[in-house]
Amino acid sequence: MIEIMVPGRGGYRLEHLVLDVNGTVALEGQLIDGVTRRLAELRRLIAVHLITADTRGRQEIIDAQLGLEAVRIAPGDEAAQKAAFVQQLGGKSVCAVGNGAIDAAMLRDAELAIAVLGEEGLATSALTAADVVVPTINAALDLLLSPLRLVATLRR
Repeated sequence: MIEIMVPGRGGYRLEHLVLDVNGTVALEGQLIDGVTRRLAELRRLIAVHLITADTRGRQEIIDAQLGLEAVRIAPGDEAAQKAAFVQQLGGKSVCAVGNGAIDAAMLRDAELAIAVLGEEGLATSALTAADVVVPTINAALDLLLSPLRLVATLRR
C-alpha cells in the first residue's frame, strides 16, 4: 500500500494501480524503456493491473515481459469497461494512469488520477479528469515511488 497525506486534501491509501497499456506504458505495442524496472519496484508496494483493448495485438508479449496478466476489454464502450474495473477494485483505493479519451472515465473514478502526455498525445477529456499531468509514464511511476513529489504537487 502507498499512503500519502496531502495538506488540504487529506490522505490517500492506494492499494491498486491501474494502467492503460497502449499509449501509456507501451508505444506502438512496445513497452517504453524504464517501465519494467519501475513496475517491479511498485509491485512490492501496490497491486498493479494492466487494462487494454489490445489494439496492437501484442499484449501477450507485454504480459510476459512484466510478469502480469492484463485485463482485456471487449470492443464497444471501452470507457465504461475501464471505469467499471476501477469501481470493482474500489475507486477510493485506486490510482489510475492513462492518456486516451477512453481512459477519462476510469481516471474520474479513481482516487488518484494521473494523465500521461506521451508520444501519442493526451486526450483533453483525460486531461480534465486527472489530478496530475506528467510528460511520461516513467514520471508517473516515479511519483508513486517517491510520493512526497505528489504532496508537493497536490497540496492546497
